[in-house]
Amino acid sequence: MLETVGKQTCAAWAQVLALLGFVGECALALAGWVRHPVRIRWRPIVFNLRSGGWDALPIVGILSFLLGVVVAYQGADQLRRYGANIFVADLVGLSMLREFAPLMTAIIIAGRSGSAYAAQIGTMAVTQEIDAMRTIGIAPLEMLVLPKLLALLLAMPLLTVFADLLGVLGGMLMARAQLGVGFAEFVERFSKAVSVTSYLVGLGKAPVFAAIIVLVGCFQGFGTRGGPDSVGRQTTRAVVQSIFLVIVADALFSVAFSLLDL
Repeated sequence: MLETVGKQTCAAWAQVLALLGFVGECALALAGWVRHPVRIRWRPIVFNLRSGGWDALPIVGILSFLLGVVVAYQGADQLRRYGANIFVADLVGLSMLREFAPLMTAIIIAGRSGSAYAAQIGTMAVTQEIDAMRTIGIAPLEMLVLPKLLALLLAMPLLTVFADLLGVLGGMLMARAQLGVGFAEFVERFSKAVSVTSYLVGLGKAPVFAAIIVLVGCFQGFGTRGGPDSVGRQTTRAVVQSIFLVIVADALFSVAFSLLDL
């Protein structure tokens, strides 16, 4: 048993080091784009922006709206007992803008786009298309990773703003239905309770979550070996590890913001 634990620990540590090396390679490739903007591939960026951002709007909007409804509904009973109905705006506003909207958006994108990145690159690795790209002098990182990274860095904050709006709207409708809080009262209290700092705290998490999703998904895709079975295995790892690291990053953000009194 101890031998198995030791082997698994060594394998996990080796994978962490490999991921850090992959992040470094991506950083160097991105620096090359910054030094030579003519090498930037705009068409793949626009394509990934549409597939990872625009196409994700319906699912992000629906789930954020329902999450806002659930938050308001769960808090309604307790607030009603103490005659604090109006404070449902504080509950919905702070929870959605600071935590739930960016976290839920990241989890959705990790399951939707992160898995697609791993499957696409993994399939190319199995069919030796990546080796062919290297043979003809095309850098796989610049063709397959950087466009996805830049596209999701742009799309994730916009998706988070969209999730904020739909989540607050869901909470507002539930507050009206369950607590009798009017829309004008809700908006007035919301504007007093939620500061610009709270909004920026949630929005600032989005690019970090986007980088985690893209880098982990692409890393697992490049790690595909063997036949088609390996593609499914690496795709599953990409989703699980992306969600895990997103939640860890969110916890670290919460601790850091608490220490900074934000």
